[in-house]
Amino acid sequence: MSGPLLVERRDAVVVLTIDRPERRNAFDRATAEAMEAAIDAFDADDGLRVAVLTGAGGTFCAGQDLKAAARGELGRTERRGGGGLMARPPEKPIIAAVEGHALGGGLELALACDLVVAARGARIGLPEARRGFPAMGGGLFRLPRRIPYALAMEAALTGAAWDAERYHELGLVNRLAEPGQALEVALRLAAEIAAGGPVAVRASKAIVRHGPEWTDEESWTAQQRYVDTVLASEDYREGLAAFAEKREPVWKGR
Repeated sequence: MSGPLLVERRDAVVVLTIDRPERRNAFDRATAEAMEAAIDAFDADDGLRVAVLTGAGGTFCAGQDLKAAARGELGRTERRGGGGLMARPPEKPIIAAVEGHALGGGLELALACDLVVAARGARIGLPEARRGFPAMGGGLFRLPRRIPYALAMEAALTGAAWDAERYHELGLVNRLAEPGQALEVALRLAAEIAAGGPVAVRASKAIVRHGPEWTDEESWTAQQRYVDTVLASEDYREGLAAFAEKREPVWKGR
């Protein structure tokens, strides 16, 4: 596909590349609409198991395109929110592959992803408070879920950008890559995920994601609806058969 978002299928993985390097991959309305359509297609395709989100030209994303915003054109959609992703991420796993910087809405896009791979030296932060407004794409409540509260508060209040190495130490960045190699490292991580049973992977993501919302007592009942989906699936039966027959499973995603 051509346009503000490039979509490339690589076996069971889809690579989504924001292709606006002249605007540091900042998102406008067209980019958000393209992202929403791509995420919808990803979730609906049983042959796709993992998505990798990255940016063209050596940078991840600079957030909202402020020139577009000045024209009254916000880079969001009604259903999936900022960047076509922030308010409603996909049901399947999605990995952010960060080069250069992920600032403001760029970090919020990364926080909407389940895992983050970042190149060493990449700059990551929420500078909005320095500009006189709060981050509004989920960063202020998602960041303290991914790193310690006090440091999330410092990042939010000071607007400071820290490098990928520090965010790796804090637990936000899963894997570090050499500059220019974030996508390749993310694809290797995606392949590890894609090797698992797709129905079980989706259920596992949902339980991990929603688990903090449940009390310990509620969790046993709340997780069961996701577990039941797996136990009723063809993939569950295939996984048992493959184990018994000492062969690799052939997943169908249903």
